[in-house]
Amino acid sequence: MKLIRYCDQSGKIQYAAEQAGGAYLRVEGNPFGEKRVTQEPASVAKILAPVIPVMIWCIGQNYRRHADEVGMSSGEYPVVFGKGPNTLQDPGAPIAIPTHAGTAELDYEGELVVIIGKACKDVSRERALEYVAGYTCGNDVSARDWQLKKGGTQWCRGKSFDTFAPIGPCLVTPDSIQDPSGLRIQTTVNGRVMQDGNTSDMVRDVPALIEFLTQSTTLLPGTAIFTGTPHGVGMAQNPPLWLKDGDEVSITIDKIGTLANTVRQH
Repeated sequence: MKLIRYCDQSGKIQYAAEQAGGAYLRVEGNPFGEKRVTQEPASVAKILAPVIPVMIWCIGQNYRRHADEVGMSSGEYPVVFGKGPNTLQDPGAPIAIPTHAGTAELDYEGELVVIIGKACKDVSRERALEYVAGYTCGNDVSARDWQLKKGGTQWCRGKSFDTFAPIGPCLVTPDSIQDPSGLRIQTTVNGRVMQDGNTSDMVRDVPALIEFLTQSTTLLPGTAIFTGTPHGVGMAQNPPLWLKDGDEVSITIDKIGTLANTVRQH
């Protein structure tokens, strides 16, 4: 099932399920509990991010070819960093260039995002997918100068400016994606394909990441996990391709759809 979170014509925020022909039917309930698809057509005024994450965990260097292109090893343990909830952005809404902080090196990272549906801690790999509410597309927008030069050796600053975590356009429930391995993921900038990878290239797959992140740590419903990006990021181009005002970035993942956002000077 493909679920969208939307604002209706009256301004009320609701959920709906996408139908085969592209129409939407209103859903009673939410992605983390009991839900029922009604026969009532949804009056969609604007599609929003499918969830409001309570926490955003991100994994770096998790695709083999991406680790190679940037000359960084994935290491013995996953590279983990966080994004603030302020980074969330809706599908179709602008990615804001942080002009006050300043950046000359704005980059895209198309990613598969996992949304946790039930509180979990110390979960085994074998049971990890039982705690997933669904999957969506994400863009781990990065100010590379802040990430690598001005961030005090930490990545969080360069990853956590406002609007730096667009997700959407929908949440695909596990009955429609029973195995998140083997999904093609593409990123285009102004229609030009920059990333064309597959989740099968992950160093650590989704169950392994959930197992690791839940070690002595409770993940609450609504936690988002950005699972890493494939090769083809802007910083690895020759010369580097930095995002600028007016650029459109689109991330497409098999069985999910396309997340598109335009870059705007803030």
